[in-house]
This record gives sequence, C-alpha cells and structure tokens, in this order.
Amino acid sequence: MPTAYLPPLSYLEALMREPATIEQMETFEKQTFRNRALIRDTKGDPVRLTVPVKKVEHKQLTRDIEISYQTRWQHQHWITLVSSYQHTPYFMYFADYLRPFYEREYKWLLDLNDEMNATLVALLKKERPSIIDKSIIEHRTTEWSGQIWTDQHPWQTELSVLETLFDE
Repeated sequence: MPTAYLPPLSYLEALMREPATIEQMETFEKQTFRNRALIRDTKGDPVRLTVPVKKVEHKQLTRDIEISYQTRWQHQHWITLVSSYQHTPYFMYFADYLRPFYEREYKWLLDLNDEMNATLVALLKKERPSIIDKSIIEHRTTEWSGQIWTDQHPWQTELSVLETLFDE
C-alpha cells in the first residue's frame, strides 16, 4: 500500500489486516493522497488538506520526500481540524492524540504518515496509544499504481478517518 496522510477508514482497516505493508520504494506521484486528505467543514463542504513537500525530482522515491515548512501548514491544518470538528461528539477525546503531529516538525513525509497512522489505528482499536507503535507498519517494495487527485477525476469519495473517529 502507498503511504497516506489522514486516510479514509478503508485504508486503515487494510492496515489492520495482516500483513500490512507500506510501499516506500515507489516513485512519488504528485497530487495524490500520499500528502493530501479530504475532510468536511462545518457546512459539510469538502476541504482538502495538503502537506507541502520540497521540490520533487523526476522519479524520486517516496521514502526520500521531505516536508516543506515554508508555509505554516501545520497551524493551518490544526485550525481547520478544530473549526471543522470541535462540535463533534468525540473530538475532545481524541484531539490530544493528534495535536502533537501539528506541533512537531517531521523531516520525512513517510515518518509523519507512519506515526500518525499508527496512532489512528490504535485509536480505532480503542487502545490508548501511549507510545507510537510503528511496528504495525512494515515497509517493502511492491508494484502499485496510485490514484491522482485532479478536478477532472476526483481522487476519492471517502473522507478522512477523522469523520468516523470524531462522529462515532
């Protein structure tokens, strides 16, 4: 499976099945869910969240993708999440598990996604993620072709797992 930022529930369900492996040796494709997520705002309108990455060279491997901090994307993402979900039934219970991802700077996109997804999996399993357990995510080389997110061909109809986590 490719890496994903705040993926849909179906992605995390697949991660929970054995064996779950994340592809790190694939060529990074721009405009994909590897660094993008789809949530809803308070009006129910879709909101795209994008983790900016440093300039991607032709055929650069996913494991070599660095996050860019030229913009305050972490602050923007957190404010968007709070404004979109603060009135949902379970936001206050899970916010403290997610906030650290928007306060710490990660060098590599793969590290951010792995740690965040390990936390999300633990929360879905109703476990308290006291220590990030990246052992649930194994990396290997596979052949996989990801979807590209464009306005002509919508990337995905499923919203981020946060919809399920905060509402149910």
